[in-house]
Amino acid sequence: MSEKFTYEGTSKTLETAEGNLHYHDLGEGPTLILLHGSGPGVSAWANFRSNIDLFSQYFHCLLLDMPGFGGSDDVEGHPMMTAPAAVVRFMDGLGIEKANLLGNSMGGGVAANVAADHPDRVIRIAMIGGIGMPLFNSFPPEGIKLLADFVADPTRERIVTWMESMVYDQSLITEEFVDERFEQATKSAANESIQKMYSRESLEMMRQFMGGAAMLNRLEFMGRIEAPTLITWGRDDRVSPLDMALVPMRLIKKAELHTFYDCGHWAMIERKEEFESTMMSFFRRSS
Repeated sequence: MSEKFTYEGTSKTLETAEGNLHYHDLGEGPTLILLHGSGPGVSAWANFRSNIDLFSQYFHCLLLDMPGFGGSDDVEGHPMMTAPAAVVRFMDGLGIEKANLLGNSMGGGVAANVAADHPDRVIRIAMIGGIGMPLFNSFPPEGIKLLADFVADPTRERIVTWMESMVYDQSLITEEFVDERFEQATKSAANESIQKMYSRESLEMMRQFMGGAAMLNRLEFMGRIEAPTLITWGRDDRVSPLDMALVPMRLIKKAELHTFYDCGHWAMIERKEEFESTMMSFFRRSS
């Protein structure tokens, strides 16, 4: 939890032609847009609230809820496909010419797509998983299957099982943490968004997408990313296996890879101090 900032005290809404975008605004300095992952009960605040005390000392931090998540309105279409345009719409609405992007999981993929399609709008990008393809592991991995189980039958027991797959240190899954995510996950709007992404039908589409020519064609965007890129990964990630990082590490021109040991999918929570130190070193580095 943040010791300096509150949800209510930083909460803002931007009206756009395609619905409202909710975000949190704090800190001063170069702009850093933080993009959350997917999954039950997720939001930008849920993902990054423990990191903003430090980040806000050096950056103007904007924690964006992408369409269909947190306090932002939903839009038609798959959330992963509609989110990059929403980020650009958000930047336009706030008059931001260029920004640093930091994305967790789905947010990492969104940041990478924005950087590929709008290279003049991105200074640096960093991601926690969320990009690449499995080379040595089958797909979908364990964590994604457990997420689909929850979507099919959203019980508290199933969200606990899924959350336990997200971390290496099981003690992080406290009753309070579970209650918070379960409450958010069972709200109608949030449930509709993850239904689009993790229904049984969606998993079958993912499985087909991750194999053959379709996936190889999709990877071409990585070669168009010009911004310096930091790819980070939990070595024990059961949602996005570490071997997924190898392709983007090779295809992105200015990519570097950092792994956190004894760490699952939520590096910003599970390895908070190491994560923050790594991000500060990368984003504050001279070009």
